[in-house]
Amino acid sequence: MNPSDIHVPGARRRFLTQAGSALLGTAGALWLAGCSKEGASTTASTTPAAPAAPSAAAQPQLTIAIIGDGRTGVFASLRAGDGGRKLEDEIGAKVVWQPGFTASLPVMEGIKAGGVDFSFATATAVVNAVAAGVPIVPLAAYPLPADEVDVLVRADSPIRSAADLKGRKVAHQNGTTGTYSLIKYLDSAGLRLSDVEAVSLSGADAYTAFAQGSIDAWIHWQPASALALAKLGDKARTLPAVKTYDWAFYVARTGFAEKNPQAAAKLVRLIRETQQYIVAHPDDTVASWAAQGGFEAGSTEQKVYRQLIVDQRLSDSGATALRPIDEAAAASTQDLADNFHALGVLPNRTDVRSFLLDPKFDAYRKQVAAELGA
Repeated sequence: MNPSDIHVPGARRRFLTQAGSALLGTAGALWLAGCSKEGASTTASTTPAAPAAPSAAAQPQLTIAIIGDGRTGVFASLRAGDGGRKLEDEIGAKVVWQPGFTASLPVMEGIKAGGVDFSFATATAVVNAVAAGVPIVPLAAYPLPADEVDVLVRADSPIRSAADLKGRKVAHQNGTTGTYSLIKYLDSAGLRLSDVEAVSLSGADAYTAFAQGSIDAWIHWQPASALALAKLGDKARTLPAVKTYDWAFYVARTGFAEKNPQAAAKLVRLIRETQQYIVAHPDDTVASWAAQGGFEAGSTEQKVYRQLIVDQRLSDSGATALRPIDEAAAASTQDLADNFHALGVLPNRTDVRSFLLDPKFDAYRKQVAAELGA
């Protein structure tokens, strides 16, 4: 496994200045990261076969964004029909899988252009979408697994806690879940981001820098962190009490949601059910992902992914708890936005809480709640 392989399967949250500039236009670049995730499949760029029923031609078309390499995660399992689900039949829509997205921030640009109807989105991407006026309907959300991120240090490092990071060179990917988790971790020891020498590096670059000893610590999420530990063996360890604090969302393009609220709500339910299947059937799931090219069957990557499924540490793992947007999701996302604004990552304060809880979305919340039994 080459160092770059650490970043390949389902690599998430690339720092996308150009995408941010394109999304915001004259409002200026937000210096943001979108979030790609373990989840959809670039191996299925063609539309799945439509149901044979005579009424199929009258069905609406639903374009779902494919983020990341797409050979692992809930969308890969949903598309493959794992657990016996037939996506198009159950939602009553013809599905088009739209590949090519590296993160959820450029997906927001795709939604704004009308080319995407439904997508996963990190809290960071949602904040940026709200700031840029992207026409989205927030359908459901869940907290990312609390132990999704790790801070890696060398095995022989004197660093044992958040307090020991003071003055140290710490790699993170700017404007991401990693940044937010680092802010919170440092705060637990009474430190600020300015108390460390924070350097922004992509996952692949941070792994190389860490392996070469040019940084003291590295914060990142799964599966990259677990894959790095598997590669480095007894040369690295993780720090205790590192937590993930932000939320993940599923959003629909406003135009699609207005015309097809039931299809959007049913898709949310199917995502939750498929993720529940994944958690309950880790062996079948990794076999399915291997068959789709997510990793080589029997490889270290497959073993790592299986353990992450069992431990429920992947970003999709929390989708078992998908629920309509509520105060907890809104407040947490507002806190993220405020922290990023204070750091200069976001140029303007964004009232994302009011947007997420806007009464204009009440009808969608009720429909999603009915599907989820919430």
